[in-house]
Amino acid sequence: VVHLIFHNRDNVEWSEEQEASARSKVQENSSQLLPQDKQEEYEVNAKRYWDDFYKIHENGFFKDRHWLFTEFPELAPNRNPSQNGDSVHKFGNKEESNNEGLGSCENGHCSLETRAENQLNLIKITPEICTKELAAQKYSELNQSDGDYPGSSASYRILEVGCGAGNTVFPILQTNNDPGLFVYCCDFSTTAVDLVQNNAEYDSSRCLAFVHDLCNDQSPFPMPDESLDVVILIFVLSAILPEKMQCIVNRLSRLLKPGGMILLRDYGRYDLAQLRFKKGQCLSDNFYVRGDGTRVYFFTQDELDDLFTTAGLEKIQNLVDRRLQVNRGKQMTMYRVWIQCKYRKPASPPL
Repeated sequence: VVHLIFHNRDNVEWSEEQEASARSKVQENSSQLLPQDKQEEYEVNAKRYWDDFYKIHENGFFKDRHWLFTEFPELAPNRNPSQNGDSVHKFGNKEESNNEGLGSCENGHCSLETRAENQLNLIKITPEICTKELAAQKYSELNQSDGDYPGSSASYRILEVGCGAGNTVFPILQTNNDPGLFVYCCDFSTTAVDLVQNNAEYDSSRCLAFVHDLCNDQSPFPMPDESLDVVILIFVLSAILPEKMQCIVNRLSRLLKPGGMILLRDYGRYDLAQLRFKKGQCLSDNFYVRGDGTRVYFFTQDELDDLFTTAGLEKIQNLVDRRLQVNRGKQMTMYRVWIQCKYRKPASPPL
């Protein structure tokens, strides 16, 4: 295995030549679209493909994201959200920076996050307190009308959408010891939610993991509108059919309190993962299917800005994070391109 090494860790600029070369690769790999019936099959079976992904990888594919707190101080215990939206950031965590260069790419899933040997103790131990049935039953008993819902007594509520095996949720619960914190996390993969609930670190007094299909308007949330301080979308929106994205962002923004924020990190246009797709894997412009049936979209800053501002949110940050990767074995230089955003729901106007 040839590891990909970061040659230059900072945000790097592209030359026009590099941009043109990336554009022509994308033109080529998207010149032949998958037939419509095939496309529908990937939409209908999306849940099964992600279930299979988590059955195979369990919690091994993505490393715990300790960079979260440098990028998104809103998640740390002494919250001091930086109002300076365009500061370009440094990854401060030593352990992270040592491992981070060893990005793994498998079946079209390219992650910075390697299989850390020192994984949290993510062994499948079922805590007696929370089985899925119990959670579901609690759910249906709690009609939010009386104001009593899981986490209703918390003073700071975070929802992570598309939580996977919990690589964001558990670092938050470990790092943020604020007694007023409650973290919700959901995924439409039952396998992923099982992994979170069966993790030794899962504490149902501070956290609720639940199965939720974002694309289904009728799928309920356990908390009322205007109750959340933060919604986290990390490499999640890109997995959704582009025409459904606006409805989903609108729905999530309704859950935010006035002054609450959506935090996003996702794939940017011309990321190396996009350039690696072969002809026949493209579903529509900048939207592809991987070998395992999961799908991925590559965003521009403007597209994300449109999604969030159309939902009535104000921009705090919208930046491209472009990093150079050098594969010494193949003498190849490629770029990771991510977009990071923070958008805020306007505070209620004073009466």
